[in-house]
Amino acid sequence: MHKFILFCMFTLCSVLSYAQTQKNFEPQDWTHYVRIAGHGLNKGNIESTIKDAQETHLFGFEVDNDIPGRYNSFLDPAEKLEAIRLLAERAHAVSNRAFVYIAGLECITADADKTEHTFFKDHPDWVQRDINNRPAMFGGGDAFWIAKGDEDVWISPYAKEWRKIYMEHIRKIAATGIDGIYVDIPYWMTHFDGWENSWTSFDEYTVEAFRNKSGLDARKEVKAGDINDANFRKWIDFRIETLTEFMAEISQNAKSVNPECKVIAEIYPGIGEEAVRVGADVFDLYKVVDAIAHEFSGGGGNAASKNPQDWFDRMIGMYTFRAFAGDKASWMLSYSWDKGNKVKPIEPMKNLALSNLMAGTNNYDAAGHVMSGSNDIETRKLINKWTLVNENTFFKPRKPIAPIGIYFSPKTRNYYPDTFIESFQGMMKMMLQAHLEFQVVTPVTLKDFNGEVLMLPDVKCISTDETELLQKYIKEGKGLIVTGETGRFDELGQENKKNLIFDLLKIPGANTKIKSNDKGNKFIYYPECPGKVYSRATKEEFDQAAWSGSFKKAKFFTLLNTFKSEISGHFDLDPKITIDASPFISTQLTMVEGSPHIFLANFSGLKSDEVVHQIPEKGIHINFSGTKNVKVFYLPFLGEKQQLNTQYKNGRVNCTLPMVEKGGVVWLEE
Repeated sequence: MHKFILFCMFTLCSVLSYAQTQKNFEPQDWTHYVRIAGHGLNKGNIESTIKDAQETHLFGFEVDNDIPGRYNSFLDPAEKLEAIRLLAERAHAVSNRAFVYIAGLECITADADKTEHTFFKDHPDWVQRDINNRPAMFGGGDAFWIAKGDEDVWISPYAKEWRKIYMEHIRKIAATGIDGIYVDIPYWMTHFDGWENSWTSFDEYTVEAFRNKSGLDARKEVKAGDINDANFRKWIDFRIETLTEFMAEISQNAKSVNPECKVIAEIYPGIGEEAVRVGADVFDLYKVVDAIAHEFSGGGGNAASKNPQDWFDRMIGMYTFRAFAGDKASWMLSYSWDKGNKVKPIEPMKNLALSNLMAGTNNYDAAGHVMSGSNDIETRKLINKWTLVNENTFFKPRKPIAPIGIYFSPKTRNYYPDTFIESFQGMMKMMLQAHLEFQVVTPVTLKDFNGEVLMLPDVKCISTDETELLQKYIKEGKGLIVTGETGRFDELGQENKKNLIFDLLKIPGANTKIKSNDKGNKFIYYPECPGKVYSRATKEEFDQAAWSGSFKKAKFFTLLNTFKSEISGHFDLDPKITIDASPFISTQLTMVEGSPHIFLANFSGLKSDEVVHQIPEKGIHINFSGTKNVKVFYLPFLGEKQQLNTQYKNGRVNCTLPMVEKGGVVWLEE
């Protein structure tokens, strides 16, 4: 098989020097090491739940005992609170951790068709509404979890009396001693049929809150869906800020009675437009909660249904989440298989766990499309036991070495999601498939980014603060890759009289590719973003190439090599480590506990609901600067650690990996 070489810009000496600063780590809490499965909860099943956790190597398991999301327990939580308390005591007695599920802004009244009092009948003013005053109220068939005869409502976070009672419930739940409160999808109702373009909520409480903040009447002065309307952009920001503040208040209330109680938000949108629509943006939410459980498929469908390109989309999403998270944990509530799939569940379960672990996220793979059970219990045991043995490798902090930065702009995504996400994902895909070390950089981490090159993939919205940080960055002699309409708008989406980035770099216009290598002004400007071009090329060819294992003549491969060569040459990057592998291997190069690690996931040959075994890759070759004393280790996925044979010559160390089936981890030790 034809291979190509990745360049990672550092010497082993710099790696080992860097390692000396990485020996002392802040201790991580239990959320970083969870191996999750879901369970119902009542007083009668506590012992069976504890037994399941012990037998299948669970740590930090979920129990479903929703108090605020069921109207009967919203009114009287006493029985459920006692069950939560007893479960917490038993979990702690066996040195485990447990967290309890609750709804965010949803409440179901069972048998509402036969009940005099329901949530909506008692409190119609608390419910979210669309612009036409239609209440966010649903029944059996509108979602798989709503039974026939039930009433399902979605509540305004500004309903003052409801919010007061809700926060009282949070404090009571935390006081049971439970280790975590898991808040399910705190969203504005835009995700059921007929509500996708509603941009809710236009209930009295929310409209009043927006008026108090902006001075605007949301019903009359916001052109919902029109991004050119400045008031709609304010509405977008307001909706995101509202849900972030709601989750912050939940965390504050929980910790006021139990400082050790973690708050975890379950969020299904990824990094694209859907986050803006539902109003739950994980970039902001990570700042106010202890962890996020991402109900994220990446590319659509469960693991059994994914094609190779879908898997790369998933990896991009997870690496981006990890960049948002900082030192907090990222859990993946994802689905490997369902009864409708033609293939058997064992290999999809393994492939899902592979992708999660290689990205440094925690595995939560439930049965079918619910939160409990497993598709194959023996496979769950196998994965969890192996993860436990190797947990430090996957869950200790991953630190950058000498990465190429890729900028994620939340404001650009909020206002111009389609163009930005296509560029960002394309750039990320090139880094993964060319095996270049990368770092997702955000407005939070920009000031601390130390890589030699930073990409701005059609980052249309840039603030003056960001511009000043970028000016400082290039004055330090570092380089920028700028594409498309980067810098055209400010952080509020207002068009600048002068493009801030073009003015900074002295780019005369947006129609011509420009390269500059002057001291203090090192950049490449691409009018058409290479990320967009690469995204489109991989959509046409990548899956077919991955199914056959052949890519030498593919357009995407030519684009990949051209881009890699151009940036390596222009920015005078000096590669000291090379990895020779196919573009069907996803790689992350990073530092773990003072040692350089390479995480590899193989997606070659996988085909939606047909092929679940990868095409094994032979002869992956690593070459790096080093001494005769350097040792190289390889840990294959679900296998045993092994030391690799190395050859030393003239200051270079070479090694070849055993055949890589699903994936694994390589690391160097002096």
